[in-house]
Amino acid sequence: MRPLRIGTRGSLLARWQANFVRSRLFEVSGVDAEIVVIKTSADKFAQVPPGALGLKGVFIKELEEALASGEIDLAVHSAKDVPTETAPGLAFPAVCRRDDVRDCLVSHPSATLAALRQGARVGTSSLRRQAQLRRLRPGLDVRELRGNLDTRLRKVESGEYQAVIVAKAGLDRLGWSERISEVLEPDVWLPAVGQGALAVESGSGNQRAVEIAGRLDDEETRWAVVAERALLAELHGGCQVPVGAWARLEHKQLVMDACVVSLDGTQFVRARGASPLEDAAKLGSNLAQRLISEGAGDILTQLGRKFE
Repeated sequence: MRPLRIGTRGSLLARWQANFVRSRLFEVSGVDAEIVVIKTSADKFAQVPPGALGLKGVFIKELEEALASGEIDLAVHSAKDVPTETAPGLAFPAVCRRDDVRDCLVSHPSATLAALRQGARVGTSSLRRQAQLRRLRPGLDVRELRGNLDTRLRKVESGEYQAVIVAKAGLDRLGWSERISEVLEPDVWLPAVGQGALAVESGSGNQRAVEIAGRLDDEETRWAVVAERALLAELHGGCQVPVGAWARLEHKQLVMDACVVSLDGTQFVRARGASPLEDAAKLGSNLAQRLISEGAGDILTQLGRKFE
């Protein structure tokens, strides 16, 4: 059988993720795969905030086009980069077992978030992280910082930034966990929707790719990500909205915490809900409505989202 073709972005972390999926596919099916590197809009305009590009799915758009044209059989994405609406003719046969969902602080010299000096420059590309930073440490100099994971870490090592906030799973995957100064626990700091999970996408008509990739699907992770994405969709959100969420299985029920934070950190709404696994989408939608009724709607309206 011919090898499957797996599309990926070209960053160090994206290549690691694609090769991880490649090795797992070989383990479960005996089918080999080749890696095809595709430059996405986010790579071409690395210093431009995703919202300013005026495109949905800037991290995956070109990969989806390659799937649709048959150039590749599968694409590997960080689930947090995937828009809540799936493009026609495409499918996600696998959501791989989730790694650590948490964010972490990398600082130099090593210090916790509470110990950073007033005015310390902290970088992150995420509005969710910026908002939570301003809420917990209003005296910090929070800056937009784009670029791949290795680029951001170099900014800390050079002293240009005193710290950055990044996903712990990325550092773990690349073997850089020793650089972590503090892990930010979900009871005070919620991660992005889908964080820590890898989503494998294919053309819905590519039966061979769908069947083989489907062997990597992790049911518990899929239900958790379904709940989180339903919440984000109900909040009219995306990667440029300060929404945090974390769904997980506890005592045979799906439990989810979610929050919405104003960009300046002064307004904060958080709620928790639970449901059977099969009601994951309803859990996300219902929890979003609770957040809206408790003040999140006002926060998101300020960002241009409209609610009936």
